[in-house]
Amino acid sequence: MNDRQADDKPLSFREMLGSIFAAAIGVQSETKRERDFRRGSAPHYIVMGIAATILFVVVVNTGVKLVLALAT
Repeated sequence: MNDRQADDKPLSFREMLGSIFAAAIGVQSETKRERDFRRGSAPHYIVMGIAATILFVVVVNTGVKLVLALAT
């Protein structure tokens, strides 16, 4: 596959997920950020970002409840 075809191809689910988690912790490289803007879709990033945030809140909430239950 040549460079032009790779630039036109939309990002895979795995690439988008990796970008969201890297951006969430602030370690996204400039190259991947440019790739995301060039090949990514804003609605996809918004939906995946909201889902990742909800998942994070659920995991933290569950962890806190577990620790509190074990402490009593």
